[in-house]
Amino acid sequence: MEIINGGVCAAKGFKANGIHCGIRKNKTKRDLSIIASDTVANVAAVYTTNLVKGAPLLVTKENISNGKAQAIICNSGNANTCNSNGVLIAQQTCEHLANYLKIEKDDVVVASTGVIGQPLDITPIKNGIPALVDGMGYDNSTAAAEGIMTTDTKLKQVAVSFEIGGKVCKIGGIAKGSGMIHPNMATMLVFITTDCAISSEMLAKALSTDIQTTFNMVSVDGDTSTNDMVVVLANGKAENKEITAEGQEFETFMKALNTVCVNLCRKIAADGEGATKMLECKTTGAKTLEIAKTVAKSVVCSALTKAAMFGADANWGRVLCAIGYSGANVDVTKIDVSFRSQKGEILVCQNGAGVDFSEEKAKEILLESEIEILVNLNDGEFFSTAWGCDLTYDYVKINGDYRT
Repeated sequence: MEIINGGVCAAKGFKANGIHCGIRKNKTKRDLSIIASDTVANVAAVYTTNLVKGAPLLVTKENISNGKAQAIICNSGNANTCNSNGVLIAQQTCEHLANYLKIEKDDVVVASTGVIGQPLDITPIKNGIPALVDGMGYDNSTAAAEGIMTTDTKLKQVAVSFEIGGKVCKIGGIAKGSGMIHPNMATMLVFITTDCAISSEMLAKALSTDIQTTFNMVSVDGDTSTNDMVVVLANGKAENKEITAEGQEFETFMKALNTVCVNLCRKIAADGEGATKMLECKTTGAKTLEIAKTVAKSVVCSALTKAAMFGADANWGRVLCAIGYSGANVDVTKIDVSFRSQKGEILVCQNGAGVDFSEEKAKEILLESEIEILVNLNDGEFFSTAWGCDLTYDYVKINGDYRT
């Protein structure tokens, strides 16, 4: 397993692009992106659990019900959610792209991100598709990643290579996500491509399994978006024998997928709106996996813990408090808590009670940009990791005038 360059264009047979078509007022911001396979690919996707869903999700779910897709188109600047004609706009987007690419409209995944409840005009999308398609390239992942950004301040893309059946396979992804990050199945918008040959059924199994310990474990602000979607395309260009059942080759694919997803999770958490620090809570010693996950997620979701991390305040009581109200069945008299960063590690709580520690050393550790919150429940063998960020003044500033 090796981290490589290329993002969604690392795998064979995938092109991408991103342009400014006119949805966003700022002409320096790309607002329309495409990812396309040279051939029809197997596809799997997961969607937000929010009852309010963006129209593109409804159209995409219908389009890929047969497990096939060839292109992804996504606009930023407008979520196309809660619009009376939202489904029609999403359908028209698929039709215009399909006509220009000369593919079936049902082979198009459509996505949108941005402001909710604002009308979306099809005109800039329709007029922008020729330039979008004509500018596609096999090394243009960055442009596509830029085109799906909203309040993101950093690009989020990664790729890895791995071997299956003597064939070198590649998998890569791009993501957007900075605010409204608190999913129950997926998160934000994540588009992943691979040239590994794997059936749509096994692709769906891999994705639905992986998100339980990756995208389900990210939280920035406790808000689950209406447009969250994770999509994986597999075109089989690596020419390995198609994975159609569980086994060693499926496990290898799962490891590669997980490497990409964990990397994107960390990037999303680190780029939370207004964030200055990425938080990673590692829970060990749990009686069950569900307890480990519940505890880790509760800690990174705690507004008080997030605020303490912003202030580099080793207020471990807030961590214990978050564990206490998580609903997890734990013995609080066994819990140990430590903080760790590049500056070292410090134990602040043992057996559910405070211990003497250097406040100066703790602050030095917590001033770093990546902080690990280590929780040992000392009650079993299960473990889990969750990702989040600190809570800063800028988060309120960004969201105080997000629409206007």
